[in-house]
Amino acid sequence: MTVAYPRKFNNSMSARDIMKNVVRDREIHLITLNRYRYNEQHSCIDLTDVIEKLDGKPVELVRDLSHHVCDEARHAMWLTDLLVELGAAIGTPPGVSYIGEFERLLDQEKYQQENQKEEAIIAALVAINVTEKRGCEYFSAHIQALKEAPQTEENLKIRETIEQIFPEEAGHVRWGNRWLAQIAKKSPEHRQKVEQAKRKYIAIEQAAFESGMDIMAGAELRRMNNLLEIANTMPVWERPQYLMERLPQTLIAPELQMTRITAAQRAWQRDPQAFMEKFVPMFLSGLNRTQNPKKKVEAS
Repeated sequence: MTVAYPRKFNNSMSARDIMKNVVRDREIHLITLNRYRYNEQHSCIDLTDVIEKLDGKPVELVRDLSHHVCDEARHAMWLTDLLVELGAAIGTPPGVSYIGEFERLLDQEKYQQENQKEEAIIAALVAINVTEKRGCEYFSAHIQALKEAPQTEENLKIRETIEQIFPEEAGHVRWGNRWLAQIAKKSPEHRQKVEQAKRKYIAIEQAAFESGMDIMAGAELRRMNNLLEIANTMPVWERPQYLMERLPQTLIAPELQMTRITAAQRAWQRDPQAFMEKFVPMFLSGLNRTQNPKKKVEAS
């Protein structure tokens, strides 16, 4: 079976590269922790929705998902307590939402009929699995960055909290891998369904991840390229509707525009000279990525 690992941002920056910079800036560090809190909190809603759709069957999966909800709620509680103790905000995090973009790119509406329940279960398990893998990658990188950072009381508290969460998230990944392997072993048809779902949701997760990181010039076109990559994992007859429903918001991207404005304002208020010398060139460097894409994708 396919074993998928999250790709680097911009095909070059690893999670460790990013987290080293995050822990150096307290404001960004606290926003990142609040994003963790928000994602853990929101996952309780998503997992509960899956449980309700399963309506008690299969019993083993409903039981496991119920335990999973408990874990995520506990993680959200730990992070909330930490942020309150540090005097940080616990409202909706600023910027493009990874969870929001992931949900926008999903195609769960196709699994509403009773005869598609098995496909819906596979889709839900794969979606959970790919997002948990991304979380583990960043928790691991965050812990390593904190080990290398100044050992202040605040950094030690943050590290202690993340080290509590990380093993349980790794356990969620192993749990998802086991369930998907069990389903794939049922028949060649089941194996094909699992593999196809992995290709699709890996593409969706990567697109959602990049949308939350990329505010540079040309980001809209890179989002469109990612949308086409997702469409190409689907049967040909499903692609037009999927693209038509999501292309307008992908290109207009109001949340992206607001994030750009907010980031530019903060950079200017902090240091006008650095804004002109660093922020503006960094923003414009995105045009080079648009003009020289890593690959061209066409949905047929």
